Amino acid sequence: MTAGTTDANAASPEREGDVPRTLFEPGAMPFWIAVVLTGVAAGVGAALLTALLMKVQDLSWGASDPAALTEAARRAAPGRHVLLLLAAGLLTGAGGWLLARFVPGGETDITEAIWFRAGRLPTIKTLGSAALSTVIVAMGAALGREGAPKHAGAAFGNLASGLQKLSDEQRRLLVAIGAGAGMAAVYSVPLGGALFALEVVRGQLALRLLLPALTATTIATKVAMFVIPDAPIYTVPVYHVGLADFAFAALAAPIIGLWSVAFVRLIAWADRSRPSGWRRILAPFLVFAAVGLVSIPLPQVLGNGQDVAQELFRQPLPLFALLVLVPVRPLCTVASVASGAPGGLFTPSLSAGALMGAALGVLWLHIDPQGDLSLYAIICAGAMLAATTQGPISSLVMMMELTGHARFFTLPMLVAIIIATAIARTIEPRSIYEARLSDQQVAERFRVRGARPTPARPRRAI
Repeated sequence: MTAGTTDANAASPEREGDVPRTLFEPGAMPFWIAVVLTGVAAGVGAALLTALLMKVQDLSWGASDPAALTEAARRAAPGRHVLLLLAAGLLTGAGGWLLARFVPGGETDITEAIWFRAGRLPTIKTLGSAALSTVIVAMGAALGREGAPKHAGAAFGNLASGLQKLSDEQRRLLVAIGAGAGMAAVYSVPLGGALFALEVVRGQLALRLLLPALTATTIATKVAMFVIPDAPIYTVPVYHVGLADFAFAALAAPIIGLWSVAFVRLIAWADRSRPSGWRRILAPFLVFAAVGLVSIPLPQVLGNGQDVAQELFRQPLPLFALLVLVPVRPLCTVASVASGAPGGLFTPSLSAGALMGAALGVLWLHIDPQGDLSLYAIICAGAMLAATTQGPISSLVMMMELTGHARFFTLPMLVAIIIATAIARTIEPRSIYEARLSDQQVAERFRVRGARPTPARPRRAI
């Protein structure tokens, strides 16, 4: 499909009654059966993919816990870094070529599928890409591990829609719900996953959509518990928030907003630069070799960044390492995307915000020597997540669920989220999940949603 073209269903406004409001409307039973099936399948998929990630990471680095990757890499010999990342690059190139050459179906991007293909995804190719993403992230690729269960959940939502013969609008919703259910299951964030599905993926918050989303994410989270523990991903202290911390949030937020725009545009450039033909095999080999070399002195660049964020939420990094990681860690993610590697961007965005927040906090300590660098890291992590996804509500809720804390950092984080998201949205209308869309496609998406987009600007990396 060429840029800017859409099918008739994508261009037409949503019909008010297409998603059943009650259990007694015509067609409600098939719809709710599909919701339940999507939740169950997304939970099973997330559990299996997490088990695969833990096994591959254990074989690769000698540590199955995703939060222990940095420490395991720190103990590993330098040659192991290079060899493992070279192997991940070869696997990326060969796997991507095989999927493109022998597995039927078009693109596996969820946002593009929902808005321009009525939610239809190639099932086998999407699941194959999810498995490949899981393996290379476990081996050290600087991408998010949530990308795999998110895509698997979306594929299952598409399958369930087909089994129940749902309409195109219902299919779009089920695909978005499936993506949110996969996210919810892998991180144990049922409420945040439901809001993410609607606010970020589907682009519409409404009660009639929220109930099925909550149903699927709750089921998926519960089903996945036989592999994924129902516990916060991040362990954080009880932060003591004062007026100076609100001032930091307000002053740091514009910088986080601009940093988010830079990250989104770099990801957009990287996505447009994905290799084709014989370069599909060579590019990841070279990029991952470089990441492997960088990881010898800086093991924090490996994996999705969960362990980097966890460290920053509890204690500061050495100043030199912090200042180097602020640009290098996101650039490793950008390079991985440019190589054609599949993977998520949720935790890489969060960790990029945490790194920038800690760096800005070092400067802020000259104004408020009693400040807490870990608090500044978590405030900016939430703001970066909101600005890159353009999902302020879901980002705040997920930060609460990811840490198990509902009040200690909420208000200053909310200040930062509002300012950073407003600035980012003013400059760049795309979220990180819309980075691959053309200007025409973004304009069409805003038109369908009834919103006026920011005037298109030349797409260039910052």
